[in-house]
Amino acid sequence: MYLWLKAFHVIAVMAWMAGMLYLPRLFVYHCAAEVGSTQSETFKLMERRLLKVIITPAMVVSWVLGLWLAWAGGAYAAGWLHTKVVLVLVLSALHGFFVRWVRQFALDQNRHSQKFYRVINEVPAVLMVGIVILAVVKPF
Repeated sequence: MYLWLKAFHVIAVMAWMAGMLYLPRLFVYHCAAEVGSTQSETFKLMERRLLKVIITPAMVVSWVLGLWLAWAGGAYAAGWLHTKVVLVLVLSALHGFFVRWVRQFALDQNRHSQKFYRVINEVPAVLMVGIVILAVVKPF
């Protein structure tokens, strides 16, 4: 059962990361769309669906299975896991910001530039690198 849950954890993490990498790219393009345009309304729909159908459920499954795997595998006391959890908490906080920004775009109240979202787009990738290295290499 452990290996099956581990496989589903990896699948959920992949879905979560795919969304976390794609959503800020949508924000970049949404910034360029004229408020009230068909293009802007399409971006609103895409952002909301991506968040509600893929990103948020995948994050929840990632957390639930990840915590269960850490407990069942006895890794809860390992230093590498503590550091990984901190990085996953940061990724989860970023997810919270994405939720806020989707709501702001939905209300046509975006406050950020394309450049801001281009920079933000790199943050999940950097966090992912750290998380994967910690999970695979287990350096401490």
